[in-house]
Order: sequence, then C-alpha cells, then structure tokens
Amino acid sequence: VIIALIVGFFTYKNFRQTASKQIEATSKISFQVFIRGVTLTGSEIPLRANEKTFISIRNVPYSDLDILAVKADRKKVVLPTLNSKKVMVVEDPSQAYVYDMIVTLSDTAKITKDGAVVGGNKIKMGLPITLEGKDYKFNGTVSDLKVMPVSDDEKLNSALETNDDV
Repeated sequence: VIIALIVGFFTYKNFRQTASKQIEATSKISFQVFIRGVTLTGSEIPLRANEKTFISIRNVPYSDLDILAVKADRKKVVLPTLNSKKVMVVEDPSQAYVYDMIVTLSDTAKITKDGAVVGGNKIKMGLPITLEGKDYKFNGTVSDLKVMPVSDDEKLNSALETNDDV
C-alpha cells in the first residue's frame, strides 16, 4: 500500500510525461524516399512532382502526400580506363530499364524530442515506406529528413533554433 502511494505521489507531481506533453511543435517536414532497382520499360516515370501519392508506413496505410521532387537515374557501372589509374562511371547496358529513384515528399508532422512523428510513426532514416498510385507501387526507405521553416519571415526563422537533428 505504501509503495502504491509513493508511485501515485510521483505520478501526480509530473515526474512522468504523458503523450500530450511530449509534443513540442507541429511543423511541415520534407523527407526523401530512396527507391532502388525499379524496372520501368515505359517512356515515362509514373511519379511526378506537384502530384500526390499514397504512402504506407511499415505496411500500415497512412495518407496521400504531396510529391515535391522526383529524381530518377539509370543503373551505373564503374569501368577502368586503359593506360590510366582513373575510372569512368557509365550507364549499365545490361540493365537498360532499371532505375534508382529519389522521391521528396512533404507532410505536417508532430515534432517531439525523439523526432518527427507522422501517422503515429517516427519518421527516421531507414524507415520502410511504400508509395502507391493508380499504376505503381514502389517500396523504398527514408533517406533524408528536414523540418521546413515555420514561416517565410527570414528574421523569425533565423531567431528560431533550427537544426536538422530530428
């Protein structure tokens, strides 16, 4: 009984944080998803900037997010040059239709001391994410994360403590 009273006293005196007290701010974030080895035989890449894509985080459906940018590169191979110690990087002709893509997405996240939280999941590098549209479904991982400025006012943004350690 005495132990229960001591635990109750410390809980009452705010020695434990509840979930609502851990949220420090709500901010826009942008994160990049790296998608490796996508085979595309068509003439266009199905993901386009300024459109929306539906994402699933750890196989749990989340929401439609805005695509800020898409960068797709064909697979490359390193070749040594003759009579020199240098190398050349060229597109791999044996994998003519295989691409690596980096897709930049944006969303509103709750910023906690442990990082950005989107849809109840902490967004961190290495997190598996699925991007899905009407004619594609790609699996990738988060490769970069940035908290966007709160406003367009340069003076205000410089006064805020902004670092990308989320």
